[in-house]
Amino acid sequence: MIAGWEHPTEIDEDGKISFKSELKWSSAKDEVVVGNSRAHNELFNGVDQNILRSRFEVLKMSDDETFSEFNVRVLDIANKSFALGEKASDSKLVRKVLRSLPQRFNMKVTDASSTSDDLLKK
Repeated sequence: MIAGWEHPTEIDEDGKISFKSELKWSSAKDEVVVGNSRAHNELFNGVDQNILRSRFEVLKMSDDETFSEFNVRVLDIANKSFALGEKASDSKLVRKVLRSLPQRFNMKVTDASSTSDDLLKK
């Protein structure tokens, strides 16, 4: 890192430079450390959330994958997103699963879609 936060130091009686104990930090330095920590946390969470969104968008079930295995992958991404503060609705997850299934599931997708349409009409 070229520029950024530096750990507070102190010089002892022998002229040796060492890191200052957190108990000896000034309140201003302590506030800088806390602010820096929060900023790093927000940056990493933002990057993680963007990665999860990208993975969710390109998610497709492979032909050799079982429905259970695919469902685990979908729920894994949903749970990680929830941990980072973004909850995906159940309907969004269901729509994603239905769109991402291979052709061998076309009949089941059609049945599920017509059933959900019938339920919405009631």
